[in-house]
Amino acid sequence: MQDASPQLEGAPLIAPSSTDHPLYEQVVEACRGVYDPEIPVNIYDLGLIYTIDISPENAVAVTMSLTAPGCPVAGEMPGWVAEAIEPLAGIKQVDVELTFEPPWGMEMMSDEARLELGFM
Repeated sequence: MQDASPQLEGAPLIAPSSTDHPLYEQVVEACRGVYDPEIPVNIYDLGLIYTIDISPENAVAVTMSLTAPGCPVAGEMPGWVAEAIEPLAGIKQVDVELTFEPPWGMEMMSDEARLELGFM
């Protein structure tokens, strides 16, 4: 079975975020309000949020992962993320997509998360 969308050599595995959008920091802070129930660190600092893409019309598309594909809240966490972002002033729509490519790894955590979990 061949992959329908082959990875281009040199292309990033994680798409860039809309860091220059005026609502970007507010969306990041909203994501920091969502926690994995098994880990006392927010999902943004855990590195579970891969991409935050905000259109000129303020539609937000979040691509995220989980610490493991068998995570017990896999079906719920995308909804938690959408519910955290939707109330922000100016947001028109929120779509959250789960991906496991690339797989999440501990190297994706922020320094703050590593410190909180005792890895530093």
